[in-house]
Amino acid sequence: MLAEAAAELGVAVHLQCSSTAEPAARLAASVVEAPLDDVAATRQLAERCGAISFENEWLPLDALAPLAADGVSFLPNLDALAPLLAKRSQRELLDRLHLPTPRWCGLEAVLQPQEPLQPNQPAQPRQASPFWESGRPYQPADPMPLRDPGRPTLPAGFQFPLMAKTSRGGYDGKGTLPINDQAALERLLDRVHPADWILEERVVFERELAIVASRDREGTVCCFPLVETCQHGQVCDWVVFPAPVNHAVEALARNIISSLLTALDYVGVMAVELFLGPSGLQVNEIAPRTHNSGHFTIEACRCSQFSQQVRVVAGLPMGLPDPIVPGALMVNLLGLDGPLEPDEEERRLAALAALPDAHLHWYGKSDRRPGRKLGHLTLLLRHSDREVRHAETARLLEQVRRIWPLPARP
Repeated sequence: MLAEAAAELGVAVHLQCSSTAEPAARLAASVVEAPLDDVAATRQLAERCGAISFENEWLPLDALAPLAADGVSFLPNLDALAPLLAKRSQRELLDRLHLPTPRWCGLEAVLQPQEPLQPNQPAQPRQASPFWESGRPYQPADPMPLRDPGRPTLPAGFQFPLMAKTSRGGYDGKGTLPINDQAALERLLDRVHPADWILEERVVFERELAIVASRDREGTVCCFPLVETCQHGQVCDWVVFPAPVNHAVEALARNIISSLLTALDYVGVMAVELFLGPSGLQVNEIAPRTHNSGHFTIEACRCSQFSQQVRVVAGLPMGLPDPIVPGALMVNLLGLDGPLEPDEEERRLAALAALPDAHLHWYGKSDRRPGRKLGHLTLLLRHSDREVRHAETARLLEQVRRIWPLPARP
């Protein structure tokens, strides 16, 4: 979708990917066929283009740092990306900026001697390391020494149930595990290194929200509309714009993402996933890239998130993120439980494309395992009245699911 947006803008894209069968390769001006951690290949890529951007956050920053020192332009720059590549460093950053997030601690904290919490004494938030002020790429801290090999104990202020999350590499629910009791905590400690995981309080929420924004080289920030998201087995099922919340909630979401972009001197597109519940608005996760929750912008906004990323990296003026329709429903098309015959798949895709105001995006992925995002369908909503639009959304979602059902919940 980035390559499609670049083609519409007349911007040539040069791609580094592991196979020329990748969906974006057919739209690229040239392809460097190599794994993404092949830095020699990235240097070759840099010789073909003016700036390098990223489609995901699984990046070898240490290996890329010498290229940046030699003048290769990375957007976002490596220092801005450094605290965003792991959940632990994201949480430290949010604490440092005093932005709302669920209470958390490193998993290793359960193996440290705990001081008793005094009456009326709040649990102390974890202090963030000021690595983003150092001017050097982020280096993970050495694992903390385990001073007490005995029974793990939750830090003061924490109680079951909790969520355990791997610090790096988890997405779409991967690397996330509910910890409901002491036995589950001990089972987790038996099989993982504590320094690689964090614990978070289990958040009670009424809605999951997301917002995408961009920042250019001059520091201008543009925010796309706030959306509501719904998960199926911890994978995004659908996204609806506008989010059914009041203006104060959207204003706070815009302030949160603008603060992050500015504090990091971040250039490019970023997404923030949020919880809304009794504790207010809280940041769940930061994605330093275009994001699934922003796919609706291709048809529903004057400028899409993908066009915005291309514009920022190419040094073009940013487009307007304003919506051009009253609303939109984006539904992910996940890999089904059983394989489809080619004719059957084509029949179902044609039926989806024939729905009113529907826009089908099929990614052309060869691996179609159950639950994998294979495409998405955006349906434009035409009613401005909130209640009427809600009913329209429910009806359209039901029609989509009759044609393309959800896979079994993991």
